[in-house]
Amino acid sequence: MTELAQHTEPLDDALPLGPSSLVWRYFGDNRMYLIGPRPAVLQNMLAELGQGVYDHSTFFADTAERLRRTIPPIFNTVYGSDDRNAGTQVRDFHHDVKGEMPDGGRYHALDPETYFWAHATFVEQIYYFADTFVKRLTDAEKEQIWLESKTWYRRYGVSDRPMPATYAEFERYWNQMMDDVLVAHPSAKYGVGYVTKGFPRPKAVHPLVWRLVAPVFNPLAAFLTTGGLPPRARALLGLPWTDTQERRYQRFAAFWRSRPVNWIWDRLPMRVRYNGHALKGYARA
Repeated sequence: MTELAQHTEPLDDALPLGPSSLVWRYFGDNRMYLIGPRPAVLQNMLAELGQGVYDHSTFFADTAERLRRTIPPIFNTVYGSDDRNAGTQVRDFHHDVKGEMPDGGRYHALDPETYFWAHATFVEQIYYFADTFVKRLTDAEKEQIWLESKTWYRRYGVSDRPMPATYAEFERYWNQMMDDVLVAHPSAKYGVGYVTKGFPRPKAVHPLVWRLVAPVFNPLAAFLTTGGLPPRARALLGLPWTDTQERRYQRFAAFWRSRPVNWIWDRLPMRVRYNGHALKGYARA
C-alpha cells in the first residue's frame, strides 16, 4: 500500500501516538480477535453508514476480501508517523460513497457525524478489548486513550466537529448512540447472520477444507460475535443469548485477564503478540 504524506502533529488538546501510547499498545494486539466483529457490526447499525455499505461495498459478495482491503489502511493510519500515514487515503476511499436513503434522504460517507461514528467504533473497541480481555482500565488510562485517539482521528483530514473533548463526553455520546440512534440495518443483520446460519465459506478456502473446519469455527464465531456485542445491539439484531452463555463468556474473559495468562503473553515474542502493521510501526519508531 502506498502511504500518503501529511503533517498532523498532536494539538494541545490531544496526546501523541507512538511506542509509549496506549492506542499502540492495544490496537494491534492479536488478542483483539477475541472481541469478534464488534466495530464492524456497530458501524453498520448507523443507518447512513449501513446504507453506504449496502449500496457500494463488496462486503456481501466477498466478506473476507473486503476486510483484507479495508483493515490495513486503518492500521497504517494508527501506526504511521505524524508526517507519513494512510489517513487521507482512508478518507479518499469514501469520496464517492453517497446516495439516497430509503426514506428519500441523502447520505455521504464523509458527512462529519457518519465518518466520526466509524472512528468511534474503532476507539471503543480498544476500550472494550483492553478492559474485557487484558486488564481493568483506570480512569486515567481511559482518558489517555481518548486523547491519543484524537490525534488518530485528525490524521484523516476531516472535520473534527463531532469529536468529544474528553472521555466522559465520549462515553455520553456512545450511550446516546446506542440508546437512541442505532438501528437493525440490513447490512448489520447480514454481518451477523452466520450466528444462526453459519459462516459463508471464504472464496479462498477449498470446499473440503471448509467442511472440516466449519463445525468448529461456526460455534466459536457465534460465541465471540454475540458475546462481544453490547446487550442493546444484541436485542436490536435479535441475536440469541442466554444467561448461561453470558456466564460462560464472562469466565472466558476473566481467564484472559488473569495474571498467569498476561504474564505468559507479555513474554512471547512481539511477532506473536502483534500484527504486522503494528510491528512495522514499533520497528520504525
